[in-house]
Amino acid sequence: MPIEESVEYAIRVQDVSKVYRLYEKPIDRLKESLSLSHKNYHKDFFALNGISFQVRKGETVGIIGTNGSGKSTILKIITGVLTPTSGEVQVEGVISALLELGAGFNMEYTGIENIYMNGTMMGFSRKEMEAKLQDILDFADIGDFVYQPVKTYSSGMFVRLAFALAINVEPEILIVDEALSVGDVFFQSKCYRRMEEIRQNGTTILMVTHDMGSVIKYCDRVVLLNKGSFIAEGAPGKMVDLYKKILANQMEDLEEELQEMNDFSGGIGDSGRENGENPADGRADKEGLMKEHITINPNRTEYGDGRAQIYDLGMFDERGNLTNLLLKGEYFTIREKIRFLEDIPAPIFTYTIKDKKGAELSGTNTMFEGADIRPVKAGDEYEVNFRQKMTLQGGEYLLSMSCTGFEQGEHTVYHRLYDVANITVISNKNTVGVYDMESKVEAVYHPVERKS
Repeated sequence: MPIEESVEYAIRVQDVSKVYRLYEKPIDRLKESLSLSHKNYHKDFFALNGISFQVRKGETVGIIGTNGSGKSTILKIITGVLTPTSGEVQVEGVISALLELGAGFNMEYTGIENIYMNGTMMGFSRKEMEAKLQDILDFADIGDFVYQPVKTYSSGMFVRLAFALAINVEPEILIVDEALSVGDVFFQSKCYRRMEEIRQNGTTILMVTHDMGSVIKYCDRVVLLNKGSFIAEGAPGKMVDLYKKILANQMEDLEEELQEMNDFSGGIGDSGRENGENPADGRADKEGLMKEHITINPNRTEYGDGRAQIYDLGMFDERGNLTNLLLKGEYFTIREKIRFLEDIPAPIFTYTIKDKKGAELSGTNTMFEGADIRPVKAGDEYEVNFRQKMTLQGGEYLLSMSCTGFEQGEHTVYHRLYDVANITVISNKNTVGVYDMESKVEAVYHPVERKS
Protein backbone atom coordinates (compact mmCIF):
# COMPACT_ATOMS: atom_id res chain seq x y z
CA MET A 1 0.00 0.00 0.00
CA PRO A 2 1.38 3.46 -0.82
CA ILE A 3 2.73 5.65 1.98
CA GLU A 4 1.37 9.19 2.23
CA GLU A 5 4.45 11.36 2.44
CA SER A 6 2.46 14.31 3.84
CA VAL A 7 1.49 12.36 6.99
CA GLU A 8 3.90 11.94 9.90
CA TYR A 9 4.28 8.26 10.68
CA ALA A 10 5.75 6.73 13.81
CA ILE A 11 5.93 3.23 12.29
CA ARG A 12 6.03 2.10 8.67
CA VAL A 13 5.90 -1.58 7.81
CA GLN A 14 6.42 -2.30 4.12
CA ASP A 15 6.15 -5.78 2.53
CA VAL A 16 7.58 -7.53 5.59
CA SER A 17 7.94 -11.31 5.50
CA LYS A 18 9.42 -13.66 8.06
CA VAL A 19 10.21 -17.15 6.83
CA TYR A 20 11.35 -20.05 8.97
CA ARG A 21 12.88 -23.25 7.63
CA LEU A 22 11.23 -26.37 8.98
CA TYR A 23 13.12 -29.68 8.91
CA GLU A 24 11.51 -33.09 9.50
CA LYS A 25 14.67 -34.44 11.15
CA PRO A 26 17.69 -32.66 12.69
CA ILE A 27 20.02 -34.49 10.31
CA ASP A 28 18.27 -32.85 7.35
CA ARG A 29 19.77 -29.49 8.33
CA LEU A 30 23.27 -30.95 8.04
CA LYS A 31 22.42 -32.73 4.75
CA GLU A 32 21.23 -29.48 3.25
CA SER A 33 24.33 -27.55 4.30
CA LEU A 34 26.63 -30.22 2.81
CA SER A 35 24.64 -30.88 -0.38
CA LEU A 36 26.72 -30.14 -3.49
CA SER A 37 23.54 -30.00 -5.62
CA HIS A 38 21.93 -27.50 -3.18
CA LYS A 39 19.05 -29.87 -2.57
CA ASN A 40 16.45 -28.52 -0.18
CA TYR A 41 15.53 -30.65 2.81
CA HIS A 42 13.28 -28.04 4.41
CA LYS A 43 9.85 -26.50 4.00
CA ASP A 44 9.38 -22.74 4.19
CA PHE A 45 6.95 -21.54 6.86
CA PHE A 46 5.77 -17.96 6.44
CA ALA A 47 5.17 -16.53 9.90
CA LEU A 48 4.55 -13.26 8.03
CA ASN A 49 3.83 -12.93 4.34
CA GLY A 50 4.18 -9.47 2.79
CA ILE A 51 2.68 -7.43 5.64
CA SER A 52 2.28 -3.66 5.12
CA PHE A 53 0.70 -0.99 7.33
CA GLN A 54 1.53 2.37 8.87
CA VAL A 55 0.92 3.92 12.29
CA ARG A 56 0.54 7.69 12.49
CA LYS A 57 2.18 9.62 15.31
CA GLY A 58 -0.15 9.87 18.30
CA GLU A 59 -2.38 7.08 17.03
CA THR A 60 -3.45 3.98 18.99
CA VAL A 61 -3.50 0.94 16.71
CA GLY A 62 -4.48 -2.60 17.65
CA ILE A 63 -3.36 -5.78 15.92
CA ILE A 64 -5.83 -8.66 16.21
CA GLY A 65 -6.06 -12.18 14.84
CA THR A 66 -6.23 -15.79 15.96
CA ASN A 67 -3.25 -17.59 17.51
CA GLY A 68 -0.55 -18.10 14.90
CA SER A 69 -1.49 -15.03 12.88
CA GLY A 70 1.93 -13.41 13.31
CA LYS A 71 0.90 -10.65 15.74
CA SER A 72 3.78 -11.13 18.17
CA THR A 73 6.22 -11.73 15.32
CA ILE A 74 5.51 -8.35 13.72
CA LEU A 75 5.91 -6.61 17.10
CA LYS A 76 9.29 -8.29 17.62
CA ILE A 77 10.41 -7.15 14.17
CA ILE A 78 9.28 -3.57 14.86
CA THR A 79 11.15 -3.53 18.18
CA GLY A 80 14.28 -5.07 16.62
CA VAL A 81 14.13 -8.36 18.51
CA LEU A 82 13.76 -10.21 15.18
CA THR A 83 15.09 -9.43 11.72
CA PRO A 84 12.68 -9.72 8.79
CA THR A 85 13.47 -12.16 5.99
CA SER A 86 12.42 -9.44 3.54
CA GLY A 87 10.76 -6.06 3.61
CA GLU A 88 11.44 -2.91 5.57
CA VAL A 89 10.41 -1.37 8.90
CA GLN A 90 10.95 2.31 9.70
CA VAL A 91 10.47 3.67 13.22
CA GLU A 92 10.49 7.36 14.17
CA GLY A 93 10.77 7.80 17.92
CA VAL A 94 11.92 6.13 21.13
CA ILE A 95 10.22 2.76 21.65
CA SER A 96 9.25 1.31 25.01
CA ALA A 97 8.16 -2.27 24.46
CA LEU A 98 6.41 -4.71 26.75
CA LEU A 99 6.51 -8.07 25.00
CA GLU A 100 6.42 -11.48 26.64
CA LEU A 101 7.54 -11.75 30.24
CA GLY A 102 11.30 -11.72 30.61
CA ALA A 103 12.10 -9.83 27.41
CA GLY A 104 14.90 -7.38 28.18
CA PHE A 105 15.29 -8.42 31.81
CA ASN A 106 18.30 -10.17 33.34
CA MET A 107 16.90 -12.73 35.76
CA GLU A 108 19.98 -12.55 38.01
CA TYR A 109 19.75 -8.79 38.48
CA THR A 110 17.57 -7.09 41.06
CA GLY A 111 14.52 -5.08 40.05
CA ILE A 112 16.41 -1.81 40.59
CA GLU A 113 19.34 -3.01 38.47
CA ASN A 114 17.00 -4.06 35.68
CA ILE A 115 15.31 -0.64 35.72
CA TYR A 116 18.65 1.12 35.20
CA MET A 117 19.86 -1.42 32.63
CA ASN A 118 16.70 -1.17 30.53
CA GLY A 119 16.72 2.61 30.81
CA THR A 120 20.27 2.66 29.44
CA MET A 121 19.21 0.38 26.55
CA MET A 122 16.47 2.87 25.69
CA GLY A 123 18.97 5.74 25.61
CA PHE A 124 18.39 7.32 29.03
CA SER A 125 21.28 8.37 31.26
CA ARG A 126 21.53 7.14 34.84
CA LYS A 127 20.61 10.61 36.07
CA GLU A 128 17.46 10.61 33.91
CA MET A 129 16.49 7.19 35.22
CA GLU A 130 17.05 8.33 38.82
CA ALA A 131 14.50 11.10 38.20
CA LYS A 132 11.97 8.51 36.96
CA LEU A 133 12.75 5.82 39.53
CA GLN A 134 10.24 6.81 42.22
CA ASP A 135 7.35 6.97 39.74
CA ILE A 136 8.29 3.51 38.48
CA LEU A 137 8.49 2.06 42.00
CA ASP A 138 5.20 3.68 43.06
CA PHE A 139 3.42 2.29 40.00
CA ALA A 140 4.85 -1.24 40.38
CA ASP A 141 4.08 -1.30 44.13
CA ILE A 142 6.03 -4.49 44.84
CA GLY A 143 7.73 -3.21 48.00
CA ASP A 144 11.19 -4.42 48.98
CA PHE A 145 11.15 -7.07 46.26
CA VAL A 146 12.72 -4.43 43.97
CA TYR A 147 15.99 -5.17 45.81
CA GLN A 148 15.73 -8.92 45.14
CA PRO A 149 16.76 -10.79 41.94
CA VAL A 150 13.81 -10.86 39.52
CA LYS A 151 14.15 -14.65 39.26
CA THR A 152 12.49 -14.75 42.70
CA TYR A 153 9.44 -12.79 41.51
CA SER A 154 6.01 -14.21 40.91
CA SER A 155 4.60 -13.64 37.42
CA GLY A 156 2.34 -10.94 38.88
CA MET A 157 5.24 -9.00 40.41
CA PHE A 158 7.24 -9.42 37.24
CA VAL A 159 4.58 -7.91 35.00
CA ARG A 160 3.96 -5.07 37.47
CA LEU A 161 7.61 -4.05 37.35
CA ALA A 162 7.93 -4.54 33.58
CA PHE A 163 4.82 -2.48 32.83
CA ALA A 164 5.73 0.21 35.36
CA LEU A 165 9.08 0.63 33.62
CA ALA A 166 7.65 0.59 30.10
CA ILE A 167 4.91 3.11 30.77
CA ASN A 168 6.74 5.58 33.03
CA VAL A 169 9.74 6.40 30.83
CA GLU A 170 7.57 8.77 28.74
CA PRO A 171 8.04 6.82 25.51
CA GLU A 172 7.25 8.26 22.11
CA ILE A 173 6.03 4.80 21.05
CA LEU A 174 4.60 2.21 23.44
CA ILE A 175 4.27 -1.38 22.21
CA VAL A 176 2.31 -3.87 24.32
CA ASP A 177 1.82 -7.57 23.59
CA GLU A 178 -0.83 -9.23 25.79
CA ALA A 179 1.21 -8.40 28.88
CA LEU A 180 -1.75 -7.13 30.87
CA SER A 181 -3.43 -10.54 30.87
CA VAL A 182 -1.10 -11.63 33.69
CA GLY A 183 -1.77 -8.90 36.29
CA ASP A 184 -4.83 -8.87 38.55
CA VAL A 185 -7.93 -6.92 37.56
CA PHE A 186 -7.01 -3.93 39.76
CA PHE A 187 -3.55 -3.62 38.25
CA GLN A 188 -4.98 -4.02 34.74
CA SER A 189 -7.37 -1.14 35.44
CA LYS A 190 -4.48 0.95 36.71
CA CYS A 191 -2.44 0.18 33.58
CA TYR A 192 -5.27 1.10 31.23
CA ARG A 193 -5.81 4.40 33.04
CA ARG A 194 -2.11 5.19 32.64
CA MET A 195 -2.23 4.15 28.98
CA GLU A 196 -5.12 6.52 28.44
CA GLU A 197 -3.12 9.33 30.07
CA ILE A 198 -0.10 8.90 27.83
CA ARG A 199 -2.39 8.41 24.84
CA GLN A 200 -3.94 11.81 25.53
CA ASN A 201 -0.41 13.24 25.74
CA GLY A 202 0.32 12.11 22.18
CA THR A 203 2.19 8.83 22.69
CA THR A 204 1.84 6.38 19.81
CA ILE A 205 0.54 3.01 21.04
CA LEU A 206 0.67 -0.30 19.18
CA MET A 207 -1.05 -3.13 21.04
CA VAL A 208 -1.78 -6.81 20.52
CA THR A 209 -4.65 -8.24 22.53
CA HIS A 210 -7.45 -10.81 22.43
CA ASP A 211 -9.66 -8.49 24.51
CA MET A 212 -12.07 -7.10 21.91
CA GLY A 213 -13.57 -4.73 24.47
CA SER A 214 -10.20 -3.01 24.88
CA VAL A 215 -9.74 -2.91 21.11
CA ILE A 216 -13.03 -1.09 20.62
CA LYS A 217 -12.51 1.25 23.59
CA TYR A 218 -8.89 2.31 23.09
CA CYS A 219 -7.93 1.87 19.44
CA ASP A 220 -8.30 4.48 16.72
CA ARG A 221 -7.65 1.85 14.07
CA VAL A 222 -7.16 -1.92 13.92
CA VAL A 223 -5.06 -4.20 11.70
CA LEU A 224 -6.42 -7.73 11.20
CA LEU A 225 -4.02 -10.59 10.45
CA ASN A 226 -4.69 -14.25 9.75
CA LYS A 227 -2.11 -17.04 9.30
CA GLY A 228 0.68 -14.55 8.65
CA SER A 229 -1.22 -12.55 6.03
CA PHE A 230 -2.70 -9.05 6.11
CA ILE A 231 -6.52 -9.23 5.90
CA ALA A 232 -7.73 -5.66 6.42
CA GLU A 233 -7.38 -2.51 8.47
CA GLY A 234 -9.94 0.05 9.52
CA ALA A 235 -12.41 1.09 12.22
CA PRO A 236 -12.30 -1.12 15.36
CA GLY A 237 -15.97 -2.14 15.13
CA LYS A 238 -15.62 -3.29 11.55
CA MET A 239 -12.41 -5.21 12.17
CA VAL A 240 -13.95 -6.98 15.16
CA ASP A 241 -16.83 -8.05 12.89
CA LEU A 242 -14.34 -9.53 10.41
CA TYR A 243 -12.43 -11.21 13.24
CA LYS A 244 -15.69 -12.89 14.34
CA LYS A 245 -15.99 -14.47 10.90
CA ILE A 246 -12.48 -15.88 11.13
CA LEU A 247 -13.22 -17.31 14.59
CA ALA A 248 -16.38 -18.95 13.25
CA ASN A 249 -14.48 -20.22 10.17
CA GLN A 250 -16.79 -18.26 7.89
CA MET A 251 -14.12 -17.61 5.28
CA GLU A 252 -16.55 -17.27 2.36
CA ASP A 253 -18.51 -14.69 4.30
CA LEU A 254 -15.23 -12.93 5.11
CA GLU A 255 -14.34 -12.67 1.42
CA GLU A 256 -17.78 -11.21 0.65
CA GLU A 257 -17.39 -8.72 3.49
CA LEU A 258 -13.97 -7.60 2.29
CA GLN A 259 -15.37 -6.98 -1.18
CA GLU A 260 -18.15 -4.83 0.29
CA MET A 261 -15.98 -2.86 2.74
CA ASN A 262 -16.19 0.33 0.70
CA ASP A 263 -19.90 0.42 1.55
CA PHE A 264 -19.28 0.34 5.32
CA SER A 265 -20.08 3.63 7.04
CA GLY A 266 -17.83 3.41 10.07
CA GLY A 267 -17.47 2.11 13.60
CA ILE A 268 -19.71 1.35 16.52
CA GLY A 269 -22.85 3.27 17.41
CA ASP A 270 -24.06 4.52 14.04
CA SER A 271 -27.13 6.72 13.98
CA GLY A 272 -30.56 5.14 13.62
CA ARG A 273 -29.87 2.34 16.09
CA GLU A 274 -31.46 3.74 19.24
CA ASN A 275 -34.92 3.86 17.67
CA GLY A 276 -34.84 0.09 17.23
CA GLU A 277 -34.22 -0.06 13.48
CA ASN A 278 -33.12 -3.53 12.46
CA PRO A 279 -30.53 -3.76 9.65
CA ALA A 280 -31.33 -7.49 9.38
CA ASP A 281 -35.02 -6.88 8.67
CA GLY A 282 -35.88 -7.55 5.06
CA ARG A 283 -32.42 -8.92 4.40
CA ALA A 284 -32.32 -12.32 2.74
CA ASP A 285 -30.75 -15.03 4.84
CA LYS A 286 -27.43 -16.40 3.65
CA GLU A 287 -27.50 -19.47 1.49
CA GLY A 288 -28.17 -22.60 3.51
CA LEU A 289 -29.25 -22.68 7.13
CA MET A 290 -28.48 -19.94 9.64
CA LYS A 291 -27.11 -22.46 12.14
CA GLU A 292 -24.38 -23.37 9.64
CA HIS A 293 -22.91 -19.88 10.11
CA ILE A 294 -22.73 -19.81 13.91
CA THR A 295 -21.27 -22.07 16.59
CA ILE A 296 -23.79 -24.69 17.72
CA ASN A 297 -23.25 -26.80 20.86
CA PRO A 298 -22.69 -30.42 19.73
CA ASN A 299 -23.57 -31.59 23.27
CA ARG A 300 -26.85 -29.71 23.55
CA THR A 301 -29.84 -31.33 25.24
CA GLU A 302 -33.12 -31.49 23.31
CA TYR A 303 -36.46 -33.10 23.93
CA GLY A 304 -40.20 -32.78 23.23
CA ASP A 305 -43.07 -34.81 21.87
CA GLY A 306 -41.95 -34.18 18.27
CA ARG A 307 -45.05 -32.40 16.99
CA ALA A 308 -42.91 -29.36 16.18
CA GLN A 309 -39.27 -29.00 15.18
CA ILE A 310 -36.96 -26.00 15.59
CA TYR A 311 -35.06 -26.76 12.43
CA ASP A 312 -33.00 -23.58 12.16
CA LEU A 313 -31.79 -20.74 14.39
CA GLY A 314 -29.45 -17.79 14.29
CA MET A 315 -28.28 -14.65 16.07
CA PHE A 316 -27.82 -11.37 14.22
CA ASP A 317 -25.82 -8.42 15.50
CA GLU A 318 -26.77 -4.79 14.91
CA ARG A 319 -25.29 -4.83 11.43
CA GLY A 320 -27.22 -7.94 10.42
CA ASN A 321 -24.26 -10.33 10.69
CA LEU A 322 -24.89 -13.92 11.76
CA THR A 323 -22.62 -14.36 14.77
CA ASN A 324 -22.17 -15.67 18.33
CA LEU A 325 -20.27 -12.49 19.32
CA LEU A 326 -22.41 -9.54 20.33
CA LEU A 327 -21.48 -6.07 21.54
CA LYS A 328 -22.89 -4.79 24.80
CA GLY A 329 -25.17 -1.81 24.23
CA GLU A 330 -26.21 -2.85 20.73
CA TYR A 331 -29.46 -4.29 19.46
CA PHE A 332 -29.43 -7.92 18.38
CA THR A 333 -31.93 -10.42 17.02
CA ILE A 334 -32.54 -14.06 17.94
CA ARG A 335 -34.27 -15.85 15.08
CA GLU A 336 -35.78 -19.33 15.12
CA LYS A 337 -37.59 -21.27 12.42
CA ILE A 338 -40.12 -23.91 13.40
CA ARG A 339 -41.80 -26.58 11.28
CA PHE A 340 -45.01 -28.27 12.51
CA LEU A 341 -45.68 -31.96 11.96
CA GLU A 342 -49.18 -31.92 13.48
CA ASP A 343 -51.96 -29.42 14.13
CA ILE A 344 -51.35 -27.29 17.22
CA PRO A 345 -53.94 -24.78 18.49
CA ALA A 346 -51.73 -22.20 20.27
CA PRO A 347 -47.93 -22.61 20.01
CA ILE A 348 -45.63 -20.52 22.22
CA PHE A 349 -42.08 -19.64 21.15
CA THR A 350 -39.40 -18.90 23.75
CA TYR A 351 -35.76 -18.11 24.36
CA THR A 352 -33.68 -18.04 27.56
CA ILE A 353 -30.14 -16.81 28.25
CA LYS A 354 -28.24 -18.45 31.12
CA ASP A 355 -24.80 -18.00 32.63
CA LYS A 356 -22.21 -20.78 32.61
CA LYS A 357 -23.46 -22.03 35.98
CA GLY A 358 -26.97 -22.52 34.58
CA ALA A 359 -28.69 -19.55 36.25
CA GLU A 360 -31.40 -18.04 34.05
CA LEU A 361 -30.55 -14.37 33.44
CA SER A 362 -33.10 -13.25 30.88
CA GLY A 363 -35.60 -14.49 28.37
CA THR A 364 -39.11 -14.10 27.08
CA ASN A 365 -41.74 -15.78 24.97
CA THR A 366 -44.46 -14.86 22.52
CA MET A 367 -47.15 -15.22 25.20
CA PHE A 368 -45.44 -12.75 27.55
CA GLU A 369 -44.94 -10.34 24.65
CA GLY A 370 -48.57 -10.58 23.51
CA ALA A 371 -47.63 -11.67 19.99
CA ASP A 372 -50.43 -12.66 17.62
CA ILE A 373 -49.72 -16.38 17.10
CA ARG A 374 -52.26 -18.28 15.03
CA PRO A 375 -53.22 -21.98 15.22
CA VAL A 376 -51.09 -24.09 12.89
CA LYS A 377 -51.72 -27.10 10.67
CA ALA A 378 -49.34 -29.94 9.87
CA GLY A 379 -46.75 -28.68 7.37
CA ASP A 380 -47.01 -25.01 8.43
CA GLU A 381 -43.92 -23.06 9.46
CA TYR A 382 -43.24 -20.05 11.67
CA GLU A 383 -40.25 -17.69 11.66
CA VAL A 384 -39.95 -15.85 14.98
CA ASN A 385 -37.65 -12.86 15.64
CA PHE A 386 -36.86 -11.65 19.14
CA ARG A 387 -35.16 -8.24 18.98
CA GLN A 388 -33.70 -6.57 22.07
CA LYS A 389 -30.78 -4.56 23.38
CA MET A 390 -27.81 -6.39 24.88
CA THR A 391 -27.35 -5.10 28.43
CA LEU A 392 -25.59 -8.14 29.91
CA GLN A 393 -22.01 -7.62 31.06
CA GLY A 394 -19.15 -8.79 28.90
CA GLY A 395 -18.70 -12.54 29.23
CA GLU A 396 -19.85 -15.98 28.09
CA TYR A 397 -23.49 -17.07 28.12
CA LEU A 398 -25.69 -19.93 26.85
CA LEU A 399 -28.82 -19.70 24.69
CA SER A 400 -31.81 -22.05 24.98
CA MET A 401 -35.06 -21.95 22.98
CA SER A 402 -38.26 -23.92 22.70
CA CYS A 403 -41.69 -24.34 21.15
CA THR A 404 -44.31 -25.17 23.77
CA GLY A 405 -48.02 -24.71 24.47
CA PHE A 406 -50.90 -25.43 26.84
CA GLU A 407 -53.34 -28.26 26.13
CA GLN A 408 -56.21 -29.01 28.54
CA GLY A 409 -54.46 -26.77 31.04
CA GLU A 410 -51.22 -28.78 30.91
CA HIS A 411 -47.93 -27.33 29.76
CA THR A 412 -46.71 -29.29 26.74
CA VAL A 413 -43.21 -29.21 25.21
CA TYR A 414 -43.15 -29.80 21.46
CA HIS A 415 -39.42 -29.16 21.01
CA ARG A 416 -36.88 -27.67 23.41
CA LEU A 417 -33.16 -27.00 22.81
CA TYR A 418 -31.12 -26.53 25.98
CA ASP A 419 -27.79 -24.66 25.69
CA VAL A 420 -27.97 -24.87 21.91
CA ALA A 421 -25.47 -22.05 21.28
CA ASN A 422 -23.04 -19.82 23.14
CA ILE A 423 -23.23 -16.04 23.26
CA THR A 424 -20.02 -14.06 23.77
CA VAL A 425 -20.70 -10.49 24.86
CA ILE A 426 -17.93 -7.99 24.19
CA SER A 427 -17.99 -4.94 26.44
CA ASN A 428 -15.93 -1.78 26.75
CA LYS A 429 -17.62 -0.86 30.05
CA ASN A 430 -18.66 -3.44 32.63
CA THR A 431 -20.58 -2.38 35.72
CA VAL A 432 -21.34 -4.33 38.90
CA GLY A 433 -23.57 -7.39 38.67
CA VAL A 434 -25.10 -9.39 35.84
CA TYR A 435 -26.53 -6.63 33.69
CA ASP A 436 -26.11 -2.90 33.12
CA MET A 437 -28.97 -0.61 34.16
CA GLU A 438 -27.47 2.07 31.88
CA SER A 439 -27.33 4.67 34.61
CA LYS A 440 -26.98 8.32 33.68
CA VAL A 441 -24.68 10.08 36.15
CA GLU A 442 -25.08 13.69 37.17
CA ALA A 443 -22.83 15.10 39.90
CA VAL A 444 -23.18 18.69 41.09
CA TYR A 445 -20.22 20.19 42.89
CA HIS A 446 -20.96 22.63 45.74
CA PRO A 447 -17.68 24.07 47.05
CA VAL A 448 -17.61 25.55 50.52
CA GLU A 449 -17.04 29.30 50.54
CA ARG A 450 -13.71 29.94 52.18
CA LYS A 451 -12.46 33.13 53.69
CA SER A 452 -9.60 34.66 51.75
